[in-house]
Amino acid sequence: MGDHQASARLPPQTVKRYEVRWASLDPTRGAEMAKTRPAVIVSLDALNQRLQTVTICPLTTQLHPTWRTRLGCRVGGQNAEIAVDQIRTISKARLGRKLGSLSSEEARALRRLVTEMYGE
Repeated sequence: MGDHQASARLPPQTVKRYEVRWASLDPTRGAEMAKTRPAVIVSLDALNQRLQTVTICPLTTQLHPTWRTRLGCRVGGQNAEIAVDQIRTISKARLGRKLGSLSSEEARALRRLVTEMYGE
């Protein structure tokens, strides 16, 4: 997951739900996930078109298969987990290039987990 040059920040842009993009998460506080890392956009496209912010879940390659707050996926040929417990809203200015998108099966599983954790 580590090519940080590829993560150069881009100007505000059109982003879509379930895209995986580089996201610069620093500065952080406490136990928030830090550094530039892939993140999946979970905010609705209607909001993504109108707001200068997006809601994301960061990805990690430190796998914890027994954690119910994490969802396994593959990004860039690597196993990763979507950290739903680390959901946050960031400025689009923190986003870099697109790495891919979740499959429809992964997107469905992510919607279920977000709903289970945060309600409907």
